[in-house]
Amino acid sequence: MRVLLLGASGRIGHRIASELLDRGHTVTGVSRSGVDDIADEDFTSVVGDATDPDQVARLAAGHDAVASALGPAGSEGPSVLPEMMDAVLAGMRRADVERLVWTGGAGGLHVAPDTLLVDTEEFPDDWGDLARSAIDALERLRDADDIAWTYVAPAAMIEPGERTGEYRTNVDELVADDEGESYITMEDFAVAFVDELETGEHVHENVGVGY
Repeated sequence: MRVLLLGASGRIGHRIASELLDRGHTVTGVSRSGVDDIADEDFTSVVGDATDPDQVARLAAGHDAVASALGPAGSEGPSVLPEMMDAVLAGMRRADVERLVWTGGAGGLHVAPDTLLVDTEEFPDDWGDLARSAIDALERLRDADDIAWTYVAPAAMIEPGERTGEYRTNVDELVADDEGESYITMEDFAVAFVDELETGEHVHENVGVGY
């Protein structure tokens, strides 16, 4: 596939780019500063602004799918997430690209039938605004019936680590082990993300990923 990867310079975006390239896909990596540390003939670094639908449309043209590892950068506040979602969806429509896989947040996953992770006492207060903005972006995505989207959310704890190729998924629910621990490495999250991009198993679903 020819994949437009938004947020390619971030820690998760960088790993998604590597996973895509290792599987033989062609990647256009977009960030506001460019990506200069991926040396692969199938990777092209482009400077772009994901809050500008015209730029997204121009960049997405000719690609088979858009992948997003977008998040607030620098002085940007959490409210940029729904703004980015609106711009990406508008740009994709103009470019006539239908497939979108978006890196989400664990806060919008259920830990009980009527309880989201963000609403639990254990959820860090410092992350509350970001989590609720991510949920706002997800709700906008849910209205995009004309886009073949999947929202892929990590476990409660995600950090750099080993690529094992192993993971579990739950639709709309946080993935946790028998001891209640919810964890995934960024490397295995990238595996799950690219698996979904390739298979389209969870179109129009919010998918939690963990061990």
